[in-house]
Amino acid sequence: MTDSSHENVPSRARRRFPGISSRAYEHPADRSALVALRRLTGFDTVFKALSGLLPERSLRLLFLSDSVRVSEAQFAHLNDMLRDACYILDLEKVPPMYVKQDPQPNAMCIGLDEPIIVVTTGLVELLDEEEMRAVVGHEVGHALSGHSVYRTILLFLTNLAVKVAWIPLGNMAIMAIVTALREWFRKSELSADRAGLLVGQDIQASMRGLMKIAGGNHLHEMNVDAFLAQADEYEKGGDLRDSVLKILNVLPRTHPFTTVRAAELKKWSETRDFQRIMDGHYPRRDEDKDASVSDSFRDSASHYADTVRTSKDPLMKLVGDIAGGAGDLGGKLRDRFTGGAGAARGGAGPTATDGGGTPGGTEGPQGPEEGPRKA
Repeated sequence: MTDSSHENVPSRARRRFPGISSRAYEHPADRSALVALRRLTGFDTVFKALSGLLPERSLRLLFLSDSVRVSEAQFAHLNDMLRDACYILDLEKVPPMYVKQDPQPNAMCIGLDEPIIVVTTGLVELLDEEEMRAVVGHEVGHALSGHSVYRTILLFLTNLAVKVAWIPLGNMAIMAIVTALREWFRKSELSADRAGLLVGQDIQASMRGLMKIAGGNHLHEMNVDAFLAQADEYEKGGDLRDSVLKILNVLPRTHPFTTVRAAELKKWSETRDFQRIMDGHYPRRDEDKDASVSDSFRDSASHYADTVRTSKDPLMKLVGDIAGGAGDLGGKLRDRFTGGAGAARGGAGPTATDGGGTPGGTEGPQGPEEGPRKA
């Protein structure tokens, strides 16, 4: 096309990623959980066999009867985006996709037997084609990662736990499970945002889509740099009281805050990891069975250690300072009781700086080696 106003149209060439493993784009915390689950042979098969006990069949019938199924005959432009996203991420079976009448912009990927993608009319009407392409890629990323299966399984287990809430301390146990689940959910959303970028291959479109989800269809009133500045202000602003309020605000949510999602995606798009994927260097799904659980957990632990170390949030900085001080104290105590270098000099006084008491000791023996920070 010669019309510059149509530079970013669905027909423009995009890089394809044959055989790509979802590990290529998954957030470290998301990836460590998924690698562990995938190694449990038959885990998801058992729950798929129990799918009759879940409302999945009812949901499929509901969408089939009360929503519009995307096809060549209905919402053809969404059908093209869906097939294109599956082609780019090399997802062999194209998931069914439905458009549901709902003014609230939303999308989801659910299902045990096979994923179902659902988008609302509010979302379709809000986003342009390139922005919508990133959203479709986001949902296909959920499907490729197996999020729909494991999310449904974990939600099912949570519902079972609710039935035993009458047991003493049952509510506290359930809240611990739910809190952990939501933390994983939030990280899986960051993973899917990355998948959306790999499909759309247009960081500006991804940013615009997130801004619209936050502020509506008023792009002429919004600015990407100012929007990202909000995320930075949110992270480092306030005092310890604000840090606690941030935690309380995010705990009930299954999605990270929109400004945070935008900042994390922009940051990932500038990493060497992203560039390597775009250059064709990425893990393949035929290697998934050999993925190391311990390595994945190490990457996850390194990410969280790096997050604490580099965070501008007052509470996280305090945690880092306390951890650093505890590491220093622990090293000195170890020297005192094991005859280390500090003890040899007559105690763990201010000059006893040898041993394991460096501030960096809080990051573990590996340190934050996952490369550019992922989120």
